[in-house]
Amino acid sequence: MALTSWYPVLMTGDVAATAAFYRKHFGFESTFEADWYVSLRRDRWELAVLDRDHETIPAAYRGPAAGGMLLNLEVDDVDAEWERLVGGGALEPLLPIRTEAFGQRHFIVAGPDGVMIDVITNVEPSEEFAAGFTS
Repeated sequence: MALTSWYPVLMTGDVAATAAFYRKHFGFESTFEADWYVSLRRDRWELAVLDRDHETIPAAYRGPAAGGMLLNLEVDDVDAEWERLVGGGALEPLLPIRTEAFGQRHFIVAGPDGVMIDVITNVEPSEEFAAGFTS
């Protein structure tokens, strides 16, 4: 298989509001918009938003939104993003900024429909975790 693209599609009850959230807070831009689907892009990264009741979803799977998903956004400067998003009052943190022994400095905020967004800068892991990295 030759993989040409891969991106998450978030099922939501409010396509316009969910797309607006990712445009406003994370700098995504729309590349396609319909009332039932919005395709977003930032640099080379893609994210799509889909009406959870759309006919392209198999009937047995319509209705639930994307809750329970954790989107990781790796950034150059997590502290600057903390100040911009949380310090500036735009979003409430679910997990305050902290450095983890497994090699991340990060914080988590809530997105629409129960999606969590983990904003991360990779840091040097502790010796305990360093051996677990393969590359």
